[in-house]
Amino acid sequence: MMRVLQGGRTPLLDTAAEVLGIDATVSTMEIDAPVAGRALVVVVDDRTAHGGVDSLGPLVTELLTEAGFLVDASVSVQADEVEIRNALNTAVIGGVDLVISVGGTGMSPRDVTPEATSQVLDRELTGISEALRSSGRVAGSLDAGLSRGVAGISGSTLVVNLPGTRAAVRDGMATLGPLASKVIGELSGLVD
Repeated sequence: MMRVLQGGRTPLLDTAAEVLGIDATVSTMEIDAPVAGRALVVVVDDRTAHGGVDSLGPLVTELLTEAGFLVDASVSVQADEVEIRNALNTAVIGGVDLVISVGGTGMSPRDVTPEATSQVLDRELTGISEALRSSGRVAGSLDAGLSRGVAGISGSTLVVNLPGTRAAVRDGMATLGPLASKVIGELSGLVD
């Protein structure tokens, strides 16, 4: 089950909504500053996918917006490899520059986000995953060292897994910002 939680109407959302039979909440957004790129957020959480309150998707969306990204949507999927892979592939096919998944990076049997993500990636960027774990540990989170999250390139899209806690999202986004800008710039040919 996939649920679109928020975002503006885009061809990506229209196609996903039609194929998957989901509803999208439409909102408008005016942007005065240059856009760093388009992004999509995938929240991996069984409760949220079944209608529970999502506290992480809005947080990631807010932080991405502050970093200059235009966020197409925040979608929620169950902790299921096929659902996660489908959400990531939909974002890549839709042409977003950055996909951030939140949750499912731990050690429990339901934590399958890294496995699903690896199946979508053309090339892994282990330096980003290591930087995210390292910054979390420096910030005092013992759990950061246990995250199995991966990052890499699929087509011309940067895909990054973050752990599913508010602290991990805040720290991860602070670390990811400059790295994502560099990768997106190189993929788009704007940086040599």
